[in-house]
Formats: sequence, C-alpha cells, structure tokens
Amino acid sequence: MKKILNTPVSDSDLQDIRIGDVIYLNGHIVTCRDVAHRRLIEYGRELPVDVRGGAIFHAGPIVRKLEDGKYEMVSIGPTTSMRMEKFEKEFIRETGVKVIVGKGGMASKTVEGCREYKAIHCVFPAGCAVLAATEVEEIERVEWTDLGMPEALWLSRIKEFGPLIVSIDVHGGNLFEQNKIDFNKRREEEFTKICEHIRFIK
Repeated sequence: MKKILNTPVSDSDLQDIRIGDVIYLNGHIVTCRDVAHRRLIEYGRELPVDVRGGAIFHAGPIVRKLEDGKYEMVSIGPTTSMRMEKFEKEFIRETGVKVIVGKGGMASKTVEGCREYKAIHCVFPAGCAVLAATEVEEIERVEWTDLGMPEALWLSRIKEFGPLIVSIDVHGGNLFEQNKIDFNKRREEEFTKICEHIRFIK
C-alpha cells in the first residue's frame, strides 16, 4: 500500500517515517530553489507563498502559458539539493516547511534543521521530469516572476506526487551518509578477501 502524505503536514505525520521509505504527496507543492532561499535568508524578504506545513521542490520547471492565461506544467525535474545546504536549516525554521524535495542528498545543517523543526528531505528520482509534470493537476499561482521561469515560485496542486525516497528524517537519519558507511564497510571486507588471494604479487 502506498504511503501518502497530505499537505498540510503535521509533526505527528512524520514520526513514523524513516530514511529509505518511499512516500507520495497529495495537496500542494511550491518550486523554491537558490535565489528564493537567498532572498529569504540573506535579504530578509518574506516568501509570498505560505509553506507552513507544506512542501517545496528544489526544481526549475518548464512551463507553458495557455491561451486562457493559465499555465501548464511541461517538465519539472529536481535540481541538486546540496546547493541549498547553506540556507536550508534557517529556511525550515523561518517558513515551517515540512517536506523538501530535490535531487541528491543534503548535509549536516539540513539534518539539524529537520531534526529540530520536524521536517523531511526526499529525493525525486532524476530523469523523471516529464513524469513529475503529469502528477501536477494544476498550477494555481506563480510568484517572483522577475526571477525567470526556473527560479520563480510555482504553486501547484499535486496528486500522488512521487515516488519520493526519504533521505533525511525527523530522527536525524541521513540515507546518503548511511549508504557511505555501509559501502565503505563492504569495500573493506571485499578488499581483505581479495588481498588474501593476491599476496604472491610483489
């Protein structure tokens, strides 16, 4: 059975979620990447979209304007989340966001932010930008259009948005760091085995 989160997300909704879990998201998500984070944290500009209890997507979408003035999502692939690492803990604290979606892992400051303020980071599989667009039911608003299409804040209504792989949970778990530990352990074990068979090589 699919594990589905609905926005707005509460702290209790996240308690049983662990790194490595696969979840889907219903409700709303806002694209929010480098410049939006910088405007909030470095320049003190309030976000024009309320994401408290909500979800943001580190993504630069391709959007088509329709004849009726509305917008259609063409492609919405994740961008590298690590670019937001220097801002994310403060961003979580200031906005109350609960679900952060992007590409790749994030580091210690984001782990601290997720643990202290009860949020999760998830990975949307790379190469699935067109699939992600099909899970956008409607673009409801766009803000900060002066930043251009990729950096603007696109507020979308979504249905079973995913699969999202949980990479940071509210308990301090970090999937990418854990995978490094597991990989290094297996590497050392295999290296030891190999060396037993090639000791004759000088």
